[in-house]
Amino acid sequence: MTYSVAVKLNYPSGYSAQNDSVSITLKNTVNNSSFTAVTNAKGIAVFTVPTGVYQASATESRPISGVSYNFNGLKDFTVADNWALTDSVKIDLAMSKASQIIIKELYNGGCNNTIGGASVTFLKDQYVILYNNSDKPASLDNLCLGMALPFNSNGSTNADYVGGTLSYTDWVPAGMGIWYFSNGIILKPGQQIVVALANAVDNTSTYPNSINFANSGYYCTYDMTQYSSTLFYPSPASAIPSSHYLKAIRYSGVTATAWTVSSSSPAFFIFATNGTTPSAFANDASYTNIYNGNATQVRKKVPADWVVDAIEVFLQGSTTNYKRLVASVDAGSISLTNQKGYSLYRNVDKTATEALKTNAGKLVYSYTGGTTDVVSGTTDPSGIDAEASIKNGARIIYKDTNSSTNDFHQRNKASLRN
Repeated sequence: MTYSVAVKLNYPSGYSAQNDSVSITLKNTVNNSSFTAVTNAKGIAVFTVPTGVYQASATESRPISGVSYNFNGLKDFTVADNWALTDSVKIDLAMSKASQIIIKELYNGGCNNTIGGASVTFLKDQYVILYNNSDKPASLDNLCLGMALPFNSNGSTNADYVGGTLSYTDWVPAGMGIWYFSNGIILKPGQQIVVALANAVDNTSTYPNSINFANSGYYCTYDMTQYSSTLFYPSPASAIPSSHYLKAIRYSGVTATAWTVSSSSPAFFIFATNGTTPSAFANDASYTNIYNGNATQVRKKVPADWVVDAIEVFLQGSTTNYKRLVASVDAGSISLTNQKGYSLYRNVDKTATEALKTNAGKLVYSYTGGTTDVVSGTTDPSGIDAEASIKNGARIIYKDTNSSTNDFHQRNKASLRN
């Protein structure tokens, strides 16, 4: 049996549906099958689907007064045998602006190595690459790294859910502590910054499929006054100057000796402490939130409008993934198969990149770096090989819809290994 499901987009006050079709995706959260349809002029799309538990997601981008705005929304619902033809699903859309600084790549799942004839997994070589996706210089003043708590998406339960919906709507939970950049760092258009999140050394000397962070241009999370675990934070490679060490603030009451990013499914984000400093924010009790009544699970409520960019990662194959980021921050998710050396890499905005006159003759096509050869693998739909194009002198503009579903794919090899 199949049922007709009408999905309607509800726009924020003062905005309405446009005539252009908007793609809506229904994803079965149990078996990962998906269905796609486009809206009509009234913002309604109709699907024919079997019974199941679904998540509906939609993203629309439109230029307003020279600025690109994104409208994102999510809705969880169940189609059962009693589904009626008149039943409908409504997605409330939240509006946000495209960011100057974006997360270009997140490598968190570790790699597998063959050492002495044995298979050895190494997980402590994580990194993030931030990128200036705009045409103007971008300051990193007061820019912070945060990760949502719960740290994994695939727990059996998530205490933040009430009646199947996240209990918070205008903030995201930064767990245990934050890292921040020293002031004065400016990224030029198309410039990136690499941040080693653990083991900022040449890991390839022991684990050949890992990452070599011995580079004078790289940055790292290293602050032994706050996080003292030498398993995660050995002395950084001498090539990395101490001025490139990010500072940490561990929240009051937290005893953890490392800021450990989930190797399976983090909700990772960057944010700017508007109107205050990272230290003042982290030490302000009015922002404190305790997860599920557990005094050791300390979080800070980061206002959603402080978030500059985010990526919500689900563990591939899990049937119990829970979103932790609100729709205005990230209206989707990207699945990761960990321990394979894969990374999560941002898709290219093909139209915007090809429109740059300076890119003429420099773009490399026929991208083969995705993972479509594995279960639920993904690739960049633009077909542009971003890293090869950059080496060829091109400037890439990446897709930024504030939905990890649209914006990222699983890359078969972390870019820093190239």
